[in-house]
Amino acid sequence: MAIKLSDHFTYGRLVRFALPSIAMMIFISIYSVVDGLFVSNFAGKEALAAVNLVFPLVMALGSVGFMFGTGGAALVAKTMGEGDQVRANRLFSLIAVAGTALGIVLAGVGAGILGPLLEALGAQGTLKDQGLAYGFILLAALPFSIMQNMFQSFFIAAERPKVGLAATIAAGVANIVLDYLFIAVLGWGIAGAALATALGQALAAVAAVAFFASSKTSRLRFARPTADFRALGKTCVNGSSELMTEVAASVVSMLYNYQLMMIAGADGVAAYGVIMYVNFIFTAVFFGFSMGTGPVVSYHYGAQHKEELKGLFKKSMVLVGGTGAAMFAASQLLAGPLVGVFVGYDPELAAMTLHGFRIYAVAFLVCGFNIYGSAFFTALNNGKVSALISFMRTLVFETSTVMLLPIVWGIDGVWSAIIVAEACALVLTTAFLVGLRKPYGYA
Repeated sequence: MAIKLSDHFTYGRLVRFALPSIAMMIFISIYSVVDGLFVSNFAGKEALAAVNLVFPLVMALGSVGFMFGTGGAALVAKTMGEGDQVRANRLFSLIAVAGTALGIVLAGVGAGILGPLLEALGAQGTLKDQGLAYGFILLAALPFSIMQNMFQSFFIAAERPKVGLAATIAAGVANIVLDYLFIAVLGWGIAGAALATALGQALAAVAAVAFFASSKTSRLRFARPTADFRALGKTCVNGSSELMTEVAASVVSMLYNYQLMMIAGADGVAAYGVIMYVNFIFTAVFFGFSMGTGPVVSYHYGAQHKEELKGLFKKSMVLVGGTGAAMFAASQLLAGPLVGVFVGYDPELAAMTLHGFRIYAVAFLVCGFNIYGSAFFTALNNGKVSALISFMRTLVFETSTVMLLPIVWGIDGVWSAIIVAEACALVLTTAFLVGLRKPYGYA
């Protein structure tokens, strides 16, 4: 029996409903991981460094999709909880059109700043050339990337998370197969990696549009968009935390790359890239859970089901804490094999990566609470608190630590920056969760 937003959620039902979203986020993370795996092993560590220099920009621009998706799904699910399905469909359609149009604009902006950005990060010669080849292809596909990110949340609000998962799996498998074909067989190198990712994103986006345009059973479907720019503004404000998270993460990644380029050269950038590939997959679990449970929280908040909100919050905290502990243990056990898969061909680079990863992985114990805390306030349609948590967590705490700690600890300060930043963010997140529990009634 299909799980509905209006249901009572036990631990099992909550996990089952969120599981497709978790798997969806993991498969999206696999896009970049597979690119890095093939590029590293078939095109070399300089090409891997080029990918890691470009990816933060593309990730930052693509995060607009998360803003429209999470902010819009929260508003749409709340509207459904209030009993207005017609308005929910019209708002959904407006948000989908606006997000896609903005994606086209941002693709042009990204193409204009790519070259100067690579130069500012210290890329020269073939490193810059490879970065440009990779970046221009991904930027051409940016509207598809934004659409894919945006529709993930709407699949959940439509009570069809498994359909979203199926589309994402299809796109992920296509990406893997095309990576092998373009890079390993045809020898297209870094451009082949970008093309494989772009085609995978396009497949997911087209599948989502086809579903919402033709489905007769979906809770959400395309309708005549309502000209409600106030609602569109509320979507952007409400989803600004997700935008802030991704943009700030991109800025922080650039700072990591800059610091490591100064301390350890291209090897340091390549090592950080490998750590990020593993980090993408691990944190995708937290982001997927937050995304999958967000519309449920929004619905029950809109319907004023206070007891259900309390249960959802308590169960989510337990699940996030247990998952973080399991991730930390797994990261320590699997660190060697994971690093070997990416850079086992270079013992010196592998040793640097392994050392850095063991330190960096301590953050898995804490980061899930911060990710979920921010998303929880988005689901409650409190975009300001959600954005503040994201802003402080990444753009303030992590930026500060990655710039200051290396002065004292050298390269270990780079790897430790995330731990200190997440600990500071946890204090802030806890303060908001405790301080706002009575007005919202979740505890």
